[in-house]
Amino acid sequence: MAMNKIMDPIGKLMGLRYKSHPWHGVYIGQEAPKIITCYVEMVPTDTVKYEVDKESGYLIIDRPQKYSNVIPALYGFIPQTYSDESVAKYCMEKSKKKDIEGDHDPIDVCILTEKVISHGDILVKAKPIGGFRMIDGNESDDKIVAVLNNDALYAQYEDISEIPELVTNRLKHYFLTYKDLPGNKRDVEITHIFGKEEAHEIINRAQEDYQAKFDRLGSLLSNV
Repeated sequence: MAMNKIMDPIGKLMGLRYKSHPWHGVYIGQEAPKIITCYVEMVPTDTVKYEVDKESGYLIIDRPQKYSNVIPALYGFIPQTYSDESVAKYCMEKSKKKDIEGDHDPIDVCILTEKVISHGDILVKAKPIGGFRMIDGNESDDKIVAVLNNDALYAQYEDISEIPELVTNRLKHYFLTYKDLPGNKRDVEITHIFGKEEAHEIINRAQEDYQAKFDRLGSLLSNV
């Protein structure tokens, strides 16, 4: 989607004075879905799980990690995306499962880079190369895998099939275990590892779901 309806023009003016909300106030980018802006919540050195508070936009501590495994990449979400009907429909088409719903969150993304980035709460440009079709209960919880744009090592990769298997397995293991909590067994599965084209389709659909959900927000901002 070429036009940034939420941020144009009132949102941009507000951003000069106030910190933009990382979900609603940051533009995914003119080149999306090939190159996207991502908001990073967590980095590999984090020992607790951070996530954005959806109301305030501030980064908060969600929970300590139960085990010693840490995210093997930058981790966050894609601004102005939303997992709802269109995303869920695509998940059902590809997984052949029924009664899947969107998880009503922005689309998650992990970004591979050779650089040591010491903290989250930052924006980065990244190139989607694939992802994991993850289903949590009956909810679609897709994980997009991307590489840091112009990264000296990972920028050469165009599709997840080119990534070393060890890297892919580490990501897969993390996503299958990071929601584990004492006394709370979750029904989480990864049905497929998908390539770049499917990643682009999910991002496009998530932008459509976002516009359908939050189109009124743009109208409200335009009347401020």
